[in-house]
Amino acid sequence: MKKLLFAFVIFVLSCDNDPLNIDVLIKGGTIHDGSGMNGYVGNVAIKNDTIFYVGKKGNFIANKTIDASGKIVSPGFINMLSWGYSTLMQDGRSLSDLKQGVTLEVFGEGTSPGPYGSVE
Repeated sequence: MKKLLFAFVIFVLSCDNDPLNIDVLIKGGTIHDGSGMNGYVGNVAIKNDTIFYVGKKGNFIANKTIDASGKIVSPGFINMLSWGYSTLMQDGRSLSDLKQGVTLEVFGEGTSPGPYGSVE
């Protein structure tokens, strides 16, 4: 009887609670989280400019919902050895890298012109 009661308590605690209010819900996309594991279909919840939840489930009320079905959702990628400094200095938007998911470029190694500016 104790085992049955324990199982029931665990079941009740694991049930979804009231929905949480968030700002943005990206739902139904294939999530690649950078861990090296295979991607999975899930949701990303954003609240106050912070990633609040990443997972397969979630009970949310969102101000804005983005249907990412058939698309990949991933964190920004870092280009640790960027050779894009010349194009980046011509057009600071770095669109060619952004369209590939790169959100941070590191350059300044060797004889490159970066970091651009005076040393103080």
